[in-house]
Amino acid sequence: MLPSLALALFTMSAGAKERVTFRYTPLAGDERPVITEAVVGPQGNDFALRLTFNKPPFGAECGTRCANSTLLIDTDATVGSGLKLEGKVAEKGADLAIIIQGARDLSGASGDSFLRVKVRHLTNEARTVDDGELIAELDHRKDPDRIHVEGNTVFLLVDASGNLPSGRKARIVYHPPGDKALQASLPGMAGGSGRGKVMIFRRGSWGQAPQGGTPVSPEPRAEPR
Repeated sequence: MLPSLALALFTMSAGAKERVTFRYTPLAGDERPVITEAVVGPQGNDFALRLTFNKPPFGAECGTRCANSTLLIDTDATVGSGLKLEGKVAEKGADLAIIIQGARDLSGASGDSFLRVKVRHLTNEARTVDDGELIAELDHRKDPDRIHVEGNTVFLLVDASGNLPSGRKARIVYHPPGDKALQASLPGMAGGSGRGKVMIFRRGSWGQAPQGGTPVSPEPRAEPR
């Protein structure tokens, strides 16, 4: 049997050259939900993502072992800016970290489960993802125009209009736990792609999303599951 890395396919989406698709086969024994397919591309001032997990990323089914996945975007496809790491590693040069977490809200008595997405800007001073500046935090219950969940699939818009490097090409990196990092190239914000209306899938159809994003507020009292 081929190793899981050989089964991870990077192809351009049919009929949408400005988007890239990757697929990944999880390792045997993975407890947490992991991303098995992602479609990523620029839309307006945003990166649009459709992420499919191998099982629900939050809720009762995953219990205390819910999603905790990180995608990195090198917004100018160069290691000269962004995350500083030693050696030739795929994550080096990433400018944006997108952390998708199944979480439980501890602010109320019910302890509701929800999907949280944190977005961090990785500057030249960043040596780890946690060093990045938190520029947005999304909650699928409160930000339906930016994040929507349909079963195992998460539809997400990430605002990239801030002080981020930009180039004609960008690069996305996904490092599954216990496996090798996967990476692929896609058009960047300076390439003129995806300049039409920004769309997001919700309520069974694609609708127009507002520009910009939800401002970051003090982090709610919640914990990953």
